[in-house]
Amino acid sequence: MNLSIGILYFGALLSGASASLYGNHSGFEERCLSLAASLNITTANFTSSQFISAGTTIDIEDAGGSCGPSSRTVSANICRVMLQVTTSSRSGIKMEVWLPESWSGRFLSTGNGGLGGCIDYDGADYATSLGFAAVGTNNGHDGMTGESFLDNRDVVEDFAYRALHTGVVLGKYISRTFYGQPHTKSYYLGCSTGGRQGFKEAQAFPDDFDGIVAGAPAFAFNNLTSWSCHYLPLTGPVGASTFIPMDMWPTIHQDILDQCDGIDGYRDGILEAPDLCDYDPESLRCADGQTTGCLTSEQLQTLRSIYSPLLSIDGSLVYPRMQPGAELTGAPQTYFNGQPFGAADWFRYAIFGNSSWDPLTLTPDDYVLSSHLNLFNIETWDGDLSQFRDQGGKLLHYHGLADGTISSDNSPRYYEHVSQTMGLEPEKLDEFYRYFRISGMAHCGGGPGATFIGNQPRNVASLDPNENVLMAMVRWVEADIAPDTILGTAYINGSQTAGVDFRRRHCRWPYRNVYGAGDPKDENSWQCIRD
Repeated sequence: MNLSIGILYFGALLSGASASLYGNHSGFEERCLSLAASLNITTANFTSSQFISAGTTIDIEDAGGSCGPSSRTVSANICRVMLQVTTSSRSGIKMEVWLPESWSGRFLSTGNGGLGGCIDYDGADYATSLGFAAVGTNNGHDGMTGESFLDNRDVVEDFAYRALHTGVVLGKYISRTFYGQPHTKSYYLGCSTGGRQGFKEAQAFPDDFDGIVAGAPAFAFNNLTSWSCHYLPLTGPVGASTFIPMDMWPTIHQDILDQCDGIDGYRDGILEAPDLCDYDPESLRCADGQTTGCLTSEQLQTLRSIYSPLLSIDGSLVYPRMQPGAELTGAPQTYFNGQPFGAADWFRYAIFGNSSWDPLTLTPDDYVLSSHLNLFNIETWDGDLSQFRDQGGKLLHYHGLADGTISSDNSPRYYEHVSQTMGLEPEKLDEFYRYFRISGMAHCGGGPGATFIGNQPRNVASLDPNENVLMAMVRWVEADIAPDTILGTAYINGSQTAGVDFRRRHCRWPYRNVYGAGDPKDENSWQCIRD
């Protein structure tokens, strides 16, 4: 990747930071090996610290068996601190703090994903490679299932908010103890569940971070899980008369593009404003005697329901529709495959406390129950961010417009909720909260759009703050330069080695991207307009 501009800028922000506080490499290693014994954490029942040199492949414990690779290679010289911390008499967290030898003075917390249970090692390595001291936790349980929630509300509380906040508090203490001085600025980077965690921190713990980058947030959590889980009863299992065959989804996607791709002024297979797409699938209705390449009346009703908001018993909104455009970026495989979605574990273990509960039996009454319980305010829908704003916090919110897991229609709904709650127009919200829509991005990354924006290590095209959301946040916090747009990069066939296909500036809400004139692969041929 081309990092030269970003490295020059990042270096400027690091001016005055020492490459090593200990004068030489051996001093850093010695301090690391003795760190665990010097910590005074009364709730910790296991602590270790070890020096890891750049290029070393480390083993990763995965007690749940579902967290991914069992090893990873570390990019920078770090002091790796591992802890097990008690949060109640029947709950606790596993956490790691990675302390880079070349420390910038900054601190960063990673988040989690899904119902997991998995430390974000990729995020910790990304952060430490850039000089941040980094922390991550397992969110109070191991693995990607919700089994640990059964009959244990303390574990649920860890998942809702406590694990991450505890990790931040202890991570800052460990960093200060090791380096002999406090961090200069504190940051957060997370997506999906990690996005919700970022908003929870802004809402409930406004002093934890100076800057929060939160993507595809799973806020409105109770209603999101109702929406996620309602698709199985809606479509039915494979073979049901209401089930849409998986091989029909490319046809449906093309039908959506035929109707809506021109809204942004250029037909390129990417919807810049799917919220403006009023999709009508009637043209896919089977003619008399036709049995393939079309939809029956029951299947059409299923499709219309997918692209309609989910409503409660009284007609109130539970959750917005699946935005059109995610048919080839995971939505069918996630929700429309006739199988239970992973979030069913929330109902099974946290809401009903019944390991035998059948997701096919979910009803609108269950939406209401989950919403009313709102365990530990996991909904994460508080609209008053004034405390976060008043302490100088900055919030960068992004969401992929081809997200097949969390509908991007929900993100502007929260933005408008904050606007109404705080009585602030976008021009005033812009001072501390900006929301960017990333066209063609699937869930947290991938997709046909210009999705390389630096939100994850695998999505880095540059460290230039104009092209990297993490570095944009650093510049906003430390130089008071807010991002107006985020310049994303798309590579040929999604491969950096194949070269750049096109770039596009992603607009902040309430602006949307439209094509003007010139080469559509040139970012300058597009402009952000406000309706």
